[in-house]
Amino acid sequence: MVAQDMSSLDLITLGRCGVDFYADQVGARLEDATAFSKYLGGSSTNIAACAARQGLKAALITRVGDEHLGRFLREQLEREGVDTRFVVTDPARPTAMVVLGIKDRDTFPLVFVRENCADMGLELGDLDRDFIASAKCVLITGTHFSTERVHKVSSEALRLAREQGVKTALDIDYRPVLWGLASRGDGETRFIANDGVTSHLQGILPLFDLVIGTEEELHIAGGSTDTLAALRAVRSVTDAIIVLKRGPFGATVFDGPIPDHIDDGVTVQGVNVDVLNVLGAGDAFAAGFLRGWLNGEGFEAALTYANACGALVVSRHGCTPAMPTVPELAHYLDHSDTIARPDRDATLNHLHRVTTRVRRAPRDQVMVLAFDHRAQFAEMADAAGVSHDHIPYLKQLLLRATENVATAEGLDGQAGILCDDTYGQEVLNAATGRDWWIGRPVEVPQSRPIRFEGGGSIGSRLRHWPNEHIVKCLLFYHPDDDLALREEQERHVLDLWRACQMSGHELLLEIIPPDGTAQVDDAVCRAVERFYSLGVKADWWKLPGLSREGYLAVSASIDKHDPYCHGIVILGLDAPIPELSVGFEATRGVDRVKGFTVGRSIFGVPARRWLAGEIDDKNCVAAVEQNYRDVISAWRASR
Repeated sequence: MVAQDMSSLDLITLGRCGVDFYADQVGARLEDATAFSKYLGGSSTNIAACAARQGLKAALITRVGDEHLGRFLREQLEREGVDTRFVVTDPARPTAMVVLGIKDRDTFPLVFVRENCADMGLELGDLDRDFIASAKCVLITGTHFSTERVHKVSSEALRLAREQGVKTALDIDYRPVLWGLASRGDGETRFIANDGVTSHLQGILPLFDLVIGTEEELHIAGGSTDTLAALRAVRSVTDAIIVLKRGPFGATVFDGPIPDHIDDGVTVQGVNVDVLNVLGAGDAFAAGFLRGWLNGEGFEAALTYANACGALVVSRHGCTPAMPTVPELAHYLDHSDTIARPDRDATLNHLHRVTTRVRRAPRDQVMVLAFDHRAQFAEMADAAGVSHDHIPYLKQLLLRATENVATAEGLDGQAGILCDDTYGQEVLNAATGRDWWIGRPVEVPQSRPIRFEGGGSIGSRLRHWPNEHIVKCLLFYHPDDDLALREEQERHVLDLWRACQMSGHELLLEIIPPDGTAQVDDAVCRAVERFYSLGVKADWWKLPGLSREGYLAVSASIDKHDPYCHGIVILGLDAPIPELSVGFEATRGVDRVKGFTVGRSIFGVPARRWLAGEIDDKNCVAAVEQNYRDVISAWRASR
């Protein structure tokens, strides 16, 4: 996803924005959790992010701290396509946090860490009349009426919206602990009756065109635990459309007098799924409803979107990361009667994975200097008679060359490296966080059948990698290999693919037919088709030079099996640069070919000379830079 044009907005949300730390151990007490995943969080933030995923132009008014967590929230919102112009950095208050667990389908312990937090520090000066006027709707959550300060700011936002004809919506989002009614360790409790809160809410209800809440939330707003009585009490103070969330029973809209029976409202039945985690489901519901309502599709369509969004989120880990996209929701609605466990449906999981990939800029091309070689560098050092201890420093010189060329050639969003952690951990550390394309190998060099470095579980190894690193796996493979060899290799690749799905890393699968293969095009095309038939949908394919017909055949296979695949990158195999130029020409007009990952053709000669002491650091870097620029020029000429 990329940032959207925000000249006019569908939705502005105002309210909570914090970091969710979700316990990874499902079934454990929060006291016993040992590892956590870090997510974008907070009800208003979740709604904005899900609305953006549902195709709405969404923005958020809130505050974050002036520290790493605040920057994480801002950057992640931007990656989700949410307008952050009025996400204010608070110089004094820390970013809000929530620590959450999943004990069982009915128990979700959570601790709010919100004392003097940034999002509760909103000021009147954080509001902009023209910005609010640019939206179709402003949504505020109940928490942002819970103290005098945020009540004042939220009320002013409502005044500006109503004054300019902007629709207003309230997600009641009742958390007793955030109203001071429960102990800090009781963040899980969703309902405590309180006349003061009821009176407070009824004082603001007349200011809204839309009110969304669960039965418990309507109970607190209406001052009764009888749902119909509560609805009538709410109706007595507001003409707003009331949306009642009813969990597995679906949801009902009341646009007018409250009937004698709840089902006499506009009701759409819920989707039956196995519940993993209810946290965030209500926010997904609100975003789905807003999609239908703001697009004028009617209550039934809005409720259908809302129920399905909520059902998907309750089956997954996390809040914002679990929110569905438009293609994912469409597939789910078409097949919901056969998908009881969305988290276990391969097609739905793949759609979720590839349509929620977020980054700072589109990679229409990648021009990557590949120096993840390990055995080859060791051989070079041995030939030069020097210690392997020289290799890490040499790789830092190659990084310096990459940096210089990326700047000189304007490779914004297109620069990259392939580097290993055997000799290049310092290089990986330095390159991470720059928005570069970074590939990192997992295979034992030259292994066939393939083996993974580090031994043990590949999933455990990936857990310690930065998420932006792309898992690169080189496979010496032919579809006509001996059956036992082929099946063993395929089994390892399947394990790696599943590990990437769990960790969230992208996978680059590099296919090289064994030496002596007569028909490389045929072998590669069949190999790609074979892995698709096994269910492996690599994010990138790294392939040797093929004919134009070969590239077109692989492209057709990608189009058929995984249109969301990023594409193909070409490897070099130590070919001379003029030979690479000829190979690049074969890709002209083949859109699925996105670039190159070339190594020894660029660094081979300079690296050998440096290891032999024939050139110094400066001349080594200069020679690599020149070769790299020559390959870039050849690639660009082929476009």
